[in-house]
Amino acid sequence: MPVLIPPVEHSQDTRVGHPAWREATRALTDQAHQLTDRCGQEAVTMWQPDDSVRDPNLAHHLCRAAYILPWRFRVEMLKGGSTMEKPPPGEGVTLWKSKMKPPAWHARLPLPMHRDARALQTAEVVQAHARGARLTAARLGRAQHQINGQLRLLQRQREATDRRLSEVRKALLINQQSVKLRGYRPKSETISDKADSMLTWEREELKSMKRKMETDMEKSEALLKTLASCRDALVFCCKERLQAVELMNQPLDKVLEQAGRHSWVNISRVPTPHTQGLKTPPPDPVGTYTPECAAALHEAKRLLTESRDTLLDMAKNEEDIREQQQQISDRVCASLAQKMRETLELKDRLNMTLGLMRGTIHRCTKFNQEMYITRGLIKGPLSKNHLETREKLDRPLVRTYQRHVGTQLPEATRLAQGTDKLQRHISHVEKNLDELLAMRKNLTWSFNCKKIGHDVDYSVVRLRLRQRHPQVCFEQAQRLVNDWDPRTPPRKQSSPAAAK
Repeated sequence: MPVLIPPVEHSQDTRVGHPAWREATRALTDQAHQLTDRCGQEAVTMWQPDDSVRDPNLAHHLCRAAYILPWRFRVEMLKGGSTMEKPPPGEGVTLWKSKMKPPAWHARLPLPMHRDARALQTAEVVQAHARGARLTAARLGRAQHQINGQLRLLQRQREATDRRLSEVRKALLINQQSVKLRGYRPKSETISDKADSMLTWEREELKSMKRKMETDMEKSEALLKTLASCRDALVFCCKERLQAVELMNQPLDKVLEQAGRHSWVNISRVPTPHTQGLKTPPPDPVGTYTPECAAALHEAKRLLTESRDTLLDMAKNEEDIREQQQQISDRVCASLAQKMRETLELKDRLNMTLGLMRGTIHRCTKFNQEMYITRGLIKGPLSKNHLETREKLDRPLVRTYQRHVGTQLPEATRLAQGTDKLQRHISHVEKNLDELLAMRKNLTWSFNCKKIGHDVDYSVVRLRLRQRHPQVCFEQAQRLVNDWDPRTPPRKQSSPAAAK
């Protein structure tokens, strides 16, 4: 009968090596695996974009499908019911055959063509800077062109305003000469009337116009200097910007048209909030659009608006003053013409009165002469020897009648009374005749004064109509005012011998 030997108890670990030795090896292998995975993952990640990292919770094919879904073409419905496939917007390479558009791939490490890429990038930076400098120079040049246009318009408006100011000054001289000529009237015609009031009112209005136009001239002169300084600043900035675009032969106007901004072509145009073209870059001290350029363009826009308003105001003031001056001159001439008509009417009345008085004076003179003859006839002859028999008071008939008492004849008394009465009437007629002659003298003097006043007013109106003609310059009117007084004799020029 066999003897059963008890089984040998096997140990749980039959390996001979020490566990620490094995653990060290396992730790080394794990570390090597981790390093391998990390380096592999980093090597792959270096060549992939950030958004291509795989989601560990999704399968590989699902991650790829979700990643390339935004690359595929989009189907759009047209108005007619048909469809059209369009690539997605943004940068990238369009693959028309596979109908995909992957985005631009940006490498994290330098590629083999790194030198060429950096050279191209530098060229792009330089070209972008040149394009920006050219665009800024085009804007500055266009602003300079518009400022020059405003300068020319302002110069022409200043010339028109200066001509109108010269006309106003000439009108002041004409007013002064009119007052001077009206001072040559006789004293009886120098009573202040509405014509004098109109001349005074014209002088005040002309002085007001002169001050207003001188203010416009001063304002436009200051604006002219400001525009000139702004133009110089634009020219300096434009030349400074053009230093980077000397080798580019594209016209600057074409650059502005390609920019698609109407406010860049016309700097006075208000920029719209929704623009399809390029946007104005922010000022950059080291960029193409420097703060100096921005300040120059902003000043040019402000001056363009201000100059347009100033031009409109100056043109309106010049037109208003021209019409007002014409109306004032017409009113003064009409007032003088009305005074001439009134003077002519009074002169005609005086002439008629003189005619009637002349007839009365002739009749009175003739009647006075006849009364002198009558008085001589009534008095009789100077000598008694020349008396007729029927006139003697001692004739026989009278002596016979006077023989009785109380039979005195009143013949001598009545003859004396008649002679005295006739003498008194003659004296009264002579007094009336003297008054008539004195009155005729006054009427004649007044008639002559009215004639002189009418001639002076006519000369004033003729002078005003002749001197206000545009061909008469300010110097001619000034020489007319500075002439010597016609009432005073001219100066006698001494002979050369007397001067020696």
